[in-house]
This record gives sequence, structure tokens and C-alpha cells, in this order.
Amino acid sequence: MSSKAAELREHDDNHLESLLAEVQNNLFRLRLQSETERLEAPSEIIKAKRQIARIKTVLRLRQIERERSAAAAAADAGAGA
Repeated sequence: MSSKAAELREHDDNHLESLLAEVQNNLFRLRLQSETERLEAPSEIIKAKRQIARIKTVLRLRQIERERSAAAAAADAGAGA
């Protein structure tokens, strides 16, 4: 397990959403620099894409967990009635 992914899991959803927007904006700037041949480190594009994927994965896993717990709560409420 990557320590970067573990660090992302420590943050709340709002922070991850703002971080995602920031990294996506940075990726846009990197691509623009790449097209104008002013990009000094092409590996930065790959790093930004991976960071976006990590953030989206953590957010999606949390969404799935919330849906499962809501479904379980609904099933428990239905079984108790």
C-alpha cells in the first residue's frame, strides 16, 4: 500500500475535493507547458495523473461505503418492522 494513499485517507471529503481541483488545474498547466515545449520535467504529468487517480479512488471507496451502510441501515429498519 502506498503511503501517499494512506495520507489521502486521513483527509475529509471536502479537503480531497479541493485537492482534486488543485491537482487537475496543475495538470492542465503542465499539459499547456508541454504543448509549448516549456515543460522541464515531463514526469510531472504522470505524477499529477496518478495523484488524481488516488484521490478519486479514495473518494469513490468512501461513497461505496456510505451506500453500503445506508443499505444495511434500511435493511435493518425493514427487518425490524
